[in-house]
Amino acid sequence: MPGRPQRIATAPAGTSGGAADKRPAALLLLATFAAVLWANGIWASAPAAASYGNFWDTTVQVRAGGTGLELTLRELVNDALMAVFFFVVGLEVRREFALGELTNRSRAVVPVVAAAAGLAVPAVIFLAFTAGTENAGAWGVVISTDTAFLLGALAIVGPKVPGRLRIFLLTLAVVDDVAALSVIAVVYTDHLEPAALVLAFAGLAAVFCTRYLPRGRGPVYAVLAVLTWLAFYASGVHPTLAGVGIALLVPVFAPSRHQVEHALDLARIFRQSPNSGYARAAASSLRESISINERLHSAYTPYVDYLILPLFALANAGVRLDGATLDRAARSPLAWGIVSGLVLGKFLGIFGASAVLKRLRIGEFGPGLTLGRIAGGAALSGIGFTIALFIIGLAVEDPVLQNEARVAVLAASVLAFAAGTVVFRVEERRRPAVPPGQILARPVDPGRDHVVGPPDAPLTLVEYGDYECPFCSRATGTIMEVREHFGPELRYVWRHFPLSRVHPNAVAAAEAAEAAARQGQFLPYSAHLFEHQDDLLPEDLLRAAEEMGLDMERFEADQRSAEVSNRVLDDALDAESMDLHGTPTFFIGARRHHGPYDAATLIAALEASRLSGPDPRRP
Repeated sequence: MPGRPQRIATAPAGTSGGAADKRPAALLLLATFAAVLWANGIWASAPAAASYGNFWDTTVQVRAGGTGLELTLRELVNDALMAVFFFVVGLEVRREFALGELTNRSRAVVPVVAAAAGLAVPAVIFLAFTAGTENAGAWGVVISTDTAFLLGALAIVGPKVPGRLRIFLLTLAVVDDVAALSVIAVVYTDHLEPAALVLAFAGLAAVFCTRYLPRGRGPVYAVLAVLTWLAFYASGVHPTLAGVGIALLVPVFAPSRHQVEHALDLARIFRQSPNSGYARAAASSLRESISINERLHSAYTPYVDYLILPLFALANAGVRLDGATLDRAARSPLAWGIVSGLVLGKFLGIFGASAVLKRLRIGEFGPGLTLGRIAGGAALSGIGFTIALFIIGLAVEDPVLQNEARVAVLAASVLAFAAGTVVFRVEERRRPAVPPGQILARPVDPGRDHVVGPPDAPLTLVEYGDYECPFCSRATGTIMEVREHFGPELRYVWRHFPLSRVHPNAVAAAEAAEAAARQGQFLPYSAHLFEHQDDLLPEDLLRAAEEMGLDMERFEADQRSAEVSNRVLDDALDAESMDLHGTPTFFIGARRHHGPYDAATLIAALEASRLSGPDPRRP
């Protein structure tokens, strides 16, 4: 859902983007408080219910010729503006399945299974409270987590270096989104108008074909989006799903290096001969090198985070908190089902499934993704807000029961935040015997790592480095001396740690090196990168591969692949989990090396490691 940060592969370890995570959640929280105060008459001279309710029930009418559309202000927010929210959700879902975590089965299995359990268990708990009542059909209220609040809470009370946990929760949220959208489409559609539904699918087909237009796709997308929304509205299917359907058909791809290089060439031409024609050509080329999915996501996410979601909260979170309402909620099976489903169900489902997979050794957890941290994330996942309030409006008809349900959602969110805070505080106080970062988080794996020397050599030297870092370049001579000194007794391991905030080309260089590794040329290509640290632009990386005789079509495809980007991301997340901050960082065996890294010092440290006995973390 909106409010998610960009993938942290491009950020140095130790930076979590917490401030960016907090802002949308803080604004959403302020809007919620404002709605509650308004609904309880704090700001109103008229009775609270009349003031708040009458405002959002105000009718807005749009007419075109003899055709008109009449909506209340609340419907305008929930049916029209929230379609943009679901559009952004759909863009994120589409990207994750095409380029993100869900492209790798071993990485995806844990969050996918945990998400499935986090959907099923809350629904079962809810039905246990509401079975046989008129509200049993509202089980969809408890299945979804509010990602904006989740990320904000994680940034406030989560661990210092939450990178891998954050990605786990984001991947889980994508599956959560898909399920919630499916439930809205299938379960909460009361009637269908076949003719209008056919027109809606025709609109989606036209959206798909728009990608083949040579130019002017933006206005066409906009017109088709409005027409498709109107068709869904007339069909009986909730019109917000038009946003999801359109988003899933928007193209997504990793930038092509040829397109990027062409854009740079046009920018250089404009620099030499600045005029409006070259400016338009350069701007168009730069824009076209990025997928429509990414461009639309970047354009609409701020509107969703800072306008649409706060408006939604203002229109839907206004609950009466007088004694009568609280008394009814305290005795309501519906309210107890929502609170128990969100607070207990989410925790038991997500944490329980993760613990079982960990015990069975199924899936990839990765350093830093401990069961204790998953427990904290699972507790915070009980913060159900946006989708929960949205489904209340669809599944519960009685306004009194709607008010009770909203009270329960707010109470569950507060309890889930408190539970997550407690879990994280307890988990972080269980400090390991060795401070974080002193022990290598991921044992050396010759099947995964870039190992120079015999895989079973008795001595190990691991370097976390950055191809654009001048200190790493100087260290290459030191590494050669150390390798020559020990010969077959030493295995040297390189791992990526791109510090992109100071080295803008570091991630691209690391991905290029991984692409070269897939053709057996990791070492020569890495050596070239260090020798030409001032030439790491996209065209330079391609030229280096071509000069080495690599298969260029395969090289470029690998550069853009999710497997390569995830491989670099894994190393960066490992570094973040160990709270590393600079490059190069060395590990002698499994222990971190402090101090100088000249050849004599590293040789002495490696010799001393012989006396400490065999490395317990060796495979």
